[in-house]
Amino acid sequence: MDKVAVTVTVFFEEPFWVSVVERIDEGKLSACKITFGAEPREQQIYDYFLKNYYKLRFSPAVETAVKEMHGNPKRMQKKAKRQMQEAGIGTKSQQALKLQQEKKKTERRAFGREQKEAQNQRKFELKQQKRKEKHKGR
Repeated sequence: MDKVAVTVTVFFEEPFWVSVVERIDEGKLSACKITFGAEPREQQIYDYFLKNYYKLRFSPAVETAVKEMHGNPKRMQKKAKRQMQEAGIGTKSQQALKLQQEKKKTERRAFGREQKEAQNQRKFELKQQKRKEKHKGR
């Protein structure tokens, strides 16, 4: 069975608390950014992910090196404490989020362009219809 590693990082990004969820599946990393209002407690974050994990929109997958996790609990505590001291998020996650942002931007632009073309076509057809009505002497 394949292993899926999920990492949640919560940090303060002026003026909101933000959570970055990194998912590593089959050597590919995808990320999702969630914005919270006030500072969330651990229980609130846990409840949020229990209810909404399958609704999250993850970025397109990016190739990444997968590291095996060791089972020493003290080492894991030290690593978690060190990560709490560091500011920012992993660069791979940033790349994945940037890809998702670019994808959404191109989709939004394409949709807007289609809407504008449809509107222009309707205006053109109305003008043509008015012209024909004038010629018929109505």
